[in-house]
Amino acid sequence: MPPAVRARKVVVYTDGAARGNPGPAGAGACIRTPSGRLLTERARYLGEATNNVAEYRALLLGLEEAARLGAGKVELRSDSELVIRQMRGEYRVRNPALRELHSRARSLEEAFDRVDYVHVRREENPDADRLANRAIDAEKSPSDEGLGESTSNNPE
Repeated sequence: MPPAVRARKVVVYTDGAARGNPGPAGAGACIRTPSGRLLTERARYLGEATNNVAEYRALLLGLEEAARLGAGKVELRSDSELVIRQMRGEYRVRNPALRELHSRARSLEEAFDRVDYVHVRREENPDADRLANRAIDAEKSPSDEGLGESTSNNPE
């Protein structure tokens, strides 16, 4: 990557949703510049999952997209206090399913110079929430072929 691109900081908003716990689940990630300009957003249907698994899968989706964009620095914002505190090392990861996802997230961090994890209130995360729920709705809608994965890019 060119140094100017590699040094770019992005703000990644992520959210996972599960209707029922476990139940049909989706992940959403919205990536913006620090000034708030939309770079891309992604939605992915996850099948049956718990809410915590959906939150981690959304985090992975966001980190994967940030890496694809060539970001050097990431500020990842999520309304999942559990996931944020586990990624910061403040909480232990006891659940085996979450431990595997946590390990994958740690591996993805290596693609960046720096990753900061920030907990935000749900009201501060509407776009990622919309994307996670859109993924579930599209999959459940009989008139729709489904939204296995959706990408929206905003050219620079």
